[in-house]
Amino acid sequence: MAHNHSHHQTTVNYGRVFAIGIGLNLAYVAVEAGFGFWNGSLALLSDAGHNLSDVVGLLLAWGGHALSRFTPTTRHTYGWGGSTILAALFNALILLAAVGAIVLEAVQRLITPAPVGGPTIAVVALVGVVVNTVTALLFVAGSKHDLNLRGALLHMAADAAVSLGVVIAGLAIWYTGAQWIDPVTSLLVAAVVFFATWGLLKESVNLSIQAVPQGIDPVEVARFLAQVDGVASIHDLHIWAMSTTQNALTVHLVTPDLERTDPFLHQLKHDLHDRFGIDHMTVQIEHGVGPGCDQAEACL
Repeated sequence: MAHNHSHHQTTVNYGRVFAIGIGLNLAYVAVEAGFGFWNGSLALLSDAGHNLSDVVGLLLAWGGHALSRFTPTTRHTYGWGGSTILAALFNALILLAAVGAIVLEAVQRLITPAPVGGPTIAVVALVGVVVNTVTALLFVAGSKHDLNLRGALLHMAADAAVSLGVVIAGLAIWYTGAQWIDPVTSLLVAAVVFFATWGLLKESVNLSIQAVPQGIDPVEVARFLAQVDGVASIHDLHIWAMSTTQNALTVHLVTPDLERTDPFLHQLKHDLHDRFGIDHMTVQIEHGVGPGCDQAEACL
């Protein structure tokens, strides 16, 4: 059996980025919650609660990112990369819990309206637009190749949109005096958060159960391997994510006429990485003809 390993590590240390994002959001949560209680604004309080859940989400993402940098051990042979998948999954679940809380409070406020100060809501939420946008921008580059960082970005981007909605609601209440705008805005907040979270939830669940990562077509990978010079057939192809940044593959290749495996595997490793983003591959070379490897002498 032949093994080839290529571990891609991000060159950017996001520890400082997470710390900045968490600090900014904690400060804003304190300000927003204080003004929310002062004005009796459900829109501000629900947004503050959601922002607080985002702080927890950022902490989870930070923890997963930090654990993923630990070196493999004899017990954890793949390292702790899977912690980033768990962090993304927990982030999605936290967001869904926040959605449920927002909807419940909004329905209660629709049934029992309460006066809300529009101008204060608009000003405080406008600060949130700035804070959340700045924090989201910190994760843009990393989110392109890391589901965990994409989860952090989605938190912040959704919050920026939500805060903008709260600004609009505050101005509308100021001009019209219609108090129902506040709980309706909260329901819109819940809808935005839910739809932003759904994709993250689906992908993190799939990675948790070792489904083929999104963006990799297993049929295309199988077709590519079958067309490699010297390969007669393939079987037992498996593709999964070791973390939110590293993908792995195992496969049996039937190569009756292959004599030198090292150059073959070296080229195959680079092709799989460049074409499909496979970072770690384990290939079993079989010289016998057929789909199985039942006879020991037919295998390497």
